[in-house]
Parts: sequence; structure tokens; C-alpha cells
Amino acid sequence: MPIYGRFEQNGQIRHAEIEGDTAHFIEDLFGTARRTGESAAIADLKTLAPVASSKLFAVGLNFADHAAEANLEVPQWPLMWFKAPSSVIAQGETVEVAHPDHRTDYEAELVIVIGKRGKAISEADAYDYILGYTNGQDISDRDVQWGESQWARAKSFDTYSPLGPYIYTDVDPNNLTIETYINGEVRQSSNTNQFVFNPAQLVAFLSESITLEPGDVIFTGTPFGIAPLKDGDVIETRIGDMVPLINPTRFKTS
Repeated sequence: MPIYGRFEQNGQIRHAEIEGDTAHFIEDLFGTARRTGESAAIADLKTLAPVASSKLFAVGLNFADHAAEANLEVPQWPLMWFKAPSSVIAQGETVEVAHPDHRTDYEAELVIVIGKRGKAISEADAYDYILGYTNGQDISDRDVQWGESQWARAKSFDTYSPLGPYIYTDVDPNNLTIETYINGEVRQSSNTNQFVFNPAQLVAFLSESITLEPGDVIFTGTPFGIAPLKDGDVIETRIGDMVPLINPTRFKTS
């Protein structure tokens, strides 16, 4: 099944199907995804976040072990908020920690990419609306989060949503290893078989009240092992056999 990426070539933004080290350019990612016949070496392209989303959903406390470490109860239904699309960065781009004096944590998350428009989608039909999955980090300013009754601002600072590098269309989202490595050392290690709410349940729940559009993404929650970032940390997000998402960290000084 195809693996898709999004790239910049000579100032033009293009989607492509990935084969090895080659990007085969396509038209209509959310439709026919037809190859144009053009290709390029990935090394010669700038890798972008795999989609330009109109909406970023995030789901909290979706691993029981993470709820326990946060000293919070597992929710009876998905705990959802929005993240700002302006918070997204791509493979290799830098997480700029806005407030070095605040606790700012990493959170590895499997991210759902919606493939077609839908409303009031049933659990039985939910996977028909999913194009694929990618790596994500829900970087979180805990000082802001703990000081407010909703979490959107704490998780929407510019650069706080690393995403990518590619969309994988042929994975079992309910049985994937999910890990964060910091400077090469494993800090989070779990499996999506520990989800409280699986992707079908999340799509059904969200679409009950909100129309899902192609390119919308859903951050599905993080497992146990969150901790604060330090200046200069390199965050590596590894999920299943996907190409890892790697982002350096820099604390702002002014």
C-alpha cells in the first residue's frame, strides 16, 4: 500500500508517493492519487509536514498508564481539544520552547490523517474515512496547561506539533509500538494496543458533532513516560516501522 509525503521543489509544494529514496509526484492525494510520471530523489527535496490541515484534533488520557502518571482518571469518553494548525512543523525542524522557565514536555502520539469528508460516521465505517497514519509530538507547556481550564493554548505554541515525515496507509493502528527517544535514549515505550479509545471510536466520536475534512488530523494520545525537555535535546518519535520523526529542541533566549 502507498506511503505518501509532501515536499517543496523549486518553490512548489507537491505530494508524492514514496518508494525507497525516490518521491514519485502525484495529483489529487485525497482522490485518485495518480502519479504524474515525474519523480525526484528525496534528498534533493525539502520535506514538509505530510498534510496542511484545516483542523488538528488532540485526544488526552488515551493510555491508562499516562492517566495514572498524570494522577487523573481515565475519561468515560474521549477528552478532545484543538491544536492550532500554525503549531505544525516538519521533519528536522526545531521545536522552539517559548518559555524555558516552564515545564515543557514531549509526548509521542500516533496521528490519524483523514482521507475524505464525513459527518456522523459510524465505528463500522470509520476506517473508510482514514487515509493513513503518521508520527506526531504533542509538545505541552505544563505551566500554561495547569493554569487554565482548557488545554488548547498550552499545546498550540508555534512549533509544538511536529508531524511526519510520511503518511502510511497500510498499518494496523491498534498494534504499533510507540516510543520517544531523547538524545538516543528511550524515554517512552508502549504499544497502541493499550489505547482507551481506538481510531474508529475517535473518528465516530468527533464526527458526531464536527464535519471531518480531508487532511484533518487526530492526535490519539501518549503513553507513560513524559518528561520535560532540555535545551538542545533531540526528540525522535518512533512508531511501528514508520520512518522516525526527528526534531531538535532550542530554548528561546529572548
